[in-house]
Amino acid sequence: MSKGATKQVPEAWAHLNKPKKPATRGPLRTVVASNKKARHDYTIEDVFEAGMVLSGTEVKALRMGRASLVDGFVLIDRNEAWLEGVHIPEYSNGNWNNHAPRRKRKLLLHHDEILRLGRKVQEKGHTIIPLQLYFLDGRAKVEIALARGKKEYDKRQSLREAQDNREAHRAMRERTKLGE
Repeated sequence: MSKGATKQVPEAWAHLNKPKKPATRGPLRTVVASNKKARHDYTIEDVFEAGMVLSGTEVKALRMGRASLVDGFVLIDRNEAWLEGVHIPEYSNGNWNNHAPRRKRKLLLHHDEILRLGRKVQEKGHTIIPLQLYFLDGRAKVEIALARGKKEYDKRQSLREAQDNREAHRAMRERTKLGE
């Protein structure tokens, strides 16, 4: 071949020279624990995703899928967010350097988010609760929510609405089955 000539590629091989497209799937999210009772007891107003500062044995215990968010809450102290009351049990294969199960854990949030949450919590009836604990691309994250506590009659009303919606969907499904 001469110096300036380009090599001709047969059409059957043309697909081999095209760049590969990256996968269109989203980030891998592995849920470790969720607070199912939170949406029943609270009205969720705003949701945030925060990173957590963990020790090595805490990460290993979380990867085993062991955690409880039931008694968890978030405190804002000196412009820092702290997760308290969350139970991550000790790692069974840990040594003398194991972690305390219910220790305070620092949350990683933007400064303006912490200030906004701090202002809202000072209002009567607002609190910050953890909703989910999960791994996102290998990093431990917690989904926290700014919430307002429900009264007992609000809880009954929301249960009644959910039951009415289930009955309506069931009736529509029965109706479409009969029509076919």
